[in-house]
Amino acid sequence: MNLHQMLLARAEDDQPIRVGLIGAGKFGSMFLAQARHMPGIHILGIADLSVDRARAAMLATGWPKEQTSATSAAKALASGGTFLTDDADLLINAGRLEVIIEATGVPEAGIRHALACIERGRHIIMVNVEADVLAGPLLAEKARQAGIVYSMAYGDQPALICEQVDWARTAGFEVVAAGKGTLYMPEFHASTPDTVWDHYGLSPERARESGLNPKMFNSFLDGTKSGIEMAAVANATGLTPAPGGLAFPPCPADKLAATLIPEVDGGTLHHKGQVEVISSRGRDGKDLIGDLRWGVFVTFEAASDYVERCFADYGLITDASGRYSALWRPYHLIGLELGISVAMAAIKNEATGSARGFVADVVATAKRDLKAGEVLDGEGGATVWGRLMVAGDSLTIGAVPIGLAHGLTLMTPVKKGAVVQWSDVKDGGEFGAGGNSLAFTVRREMEKAMASTTVAT
Repeated sequence: MNLHQMLLARAEDDQPIRVGLIGAGKFGSMFLAQARHMPGIHILGIADLSVDRARAAMLATGWPKEQTSATSAAKALASGGTFLTDDADLLINAGRLEVIIEATGVPEAGIRHALACIERGRHIIMVNVEADVLAGPLLAEKARQAGIVYSMAYGDQPALICEQVDWARTAGFEVVAAGKGTLYMPEFHASTPDTVWDHYGLSPERARESGLNPKMFNSFLDGTKSGIEMAAVANATGLTPAPGGLAFPPCPADKLAATLIPEVDGGTLHHKGQVEVISSRGRDGKDLIGDLRWGVFVTFEAASDYVERCFADYGLITDASGRYSALWRPYHLIGLELGISVAMAAIKNEATGSARGFVADVVATAKRDLKAGEVLDGEGGATVWGRLMVAGDSLTIGAVPIGLAHGLTLMTPVKKGAVVQWSDVKDGGEFGAGGNSLAFTVRREMEKAMASTTVAT
């Protein structure tokens, strides 16, 4: 890799990559902390619903106050400063902007901003995995047709997993499984924003004082975020979920090669070429030694006896047969690594992972017995969690994507553990619930455009 030298050249030529950030939350703030130290990068502007929050994010991450004093894109260009706004469209349309980082975490906003970037010719770094899973395959195709980059965010686990899959395939290995680690117990699927802090060892008061969002943290816990991230990986790599979704097998890092392999070979996988998430805690409630809670992994297979012997000669950890091995990374640095995506898009016109097909979906699943008349509260809420599903199966049963399962009123009861279908919700027909939503419209467009290419189990 020579990205650093290329960035230095951009800086020396006084042609920095001009970047716009939409969403000044944790991910965006982590990027800002490192962007100060990246040559050849100019944060031209930041858009956030609260300009004060955007300014606070810059100051908290070490930027001098005078950096935030530009009042327009033109003045930011002239001074090398950063202008702050609550108008994302104003930022997207700023002159000489090259890259937009979409970090709102809101599917509706992410899809709208992506479409605006495609129309304006801006590369898109889609931190917003929720938007990517809801409509990313279509957005990525639109971006390719427009000649711009639509990319996952390096530093977030999906992009790092895609990197490992690409490494293995490029080296000639068959990828058996790829995924990440997390803390999981089966009862977490029923977690709600009112109970979530018990699992994190925090009081609700302490969480409020720290500015922690209970729905966001509940999505991490109840399995939704894992499903969303693995759907993004599946859509980018062609790896597929098991028919029942994620199984979350408990597994320490040094047992990956023996565990994340097919059941017929002594492992836990339904099939080769699967996405999966491993748990850092056993079903007995005890945390594993050498867990991979914050990391990512890929398992791969030797194609010949000669390669098996090479595995042994060079000390690779394998399963008992010696045929399967694994590579893992113990941590991911979130927004601190995001600059790699920015540089790859602007300098090399390449994505750090991008959807290539509609392979997997994440569907709303009842956390408890739901009654007719109840209103769904979406990702991280008290009514539904997001289950990973093969995209063809999702379309066949008319499942409600988790990204659209907010504010929908149930017409029929839904049993705990059952998938919510469009036929279960008010006005859930062809132009059904949410029909006035851009996210709904774009999702329907994707389903129609890609229905013939999806595969069911």
